[in-house]
Amino acid sequence: MKNIAIIGLFFCLAFMPACTTIGAVDTQESQVQTRNYQTKSFDTKDKNNVLRNVIATMQDLGFIIEKADESLGTVSGYSFTNKTNMTVTVRLQGSKCIVRANAEQNNKTVTEPLAYQNFFNALSQSLFLTANDVL
Repeated sequence: MKNIAIIGLFFCLAFMPACTTIGAVDTQESQVQTRNYQTKSFDTKDKNNVLRNVIATMQDLGFIIEKADESLGTVSGYSFTNKTNMTVTVRLQGSKCIVRANAEQNNKTVTEPLAYQNFFNALSQSLFLTANDVL
């Protein structure tokens, strides 16, 4: 009887990593999908202009800016209305600025694509108006 329990435990431990790997693949796919709608590229090399527009857009959407670091290209803010934290990263890649937004509500990543789409639409409009000297 003792040997059967040991053999059963051995098989459970032997196959547990395989189950974990399968779960990691599913998680990896969802992470890639999430990153896809959290990221947008803009045809500009002016990282500082994009950062200024990120700050203005976040403020327009009701965020209070907590931190902004020009050298790292990050802006973090909090919205009391939605109880949401958001961090936006801007980096240069070739002739484009890559902007990635990451929002958390109640310590959980916001996975609703529409929330990110609304942010990027507002940011695109702000960048367009700035580029055309409307503002």
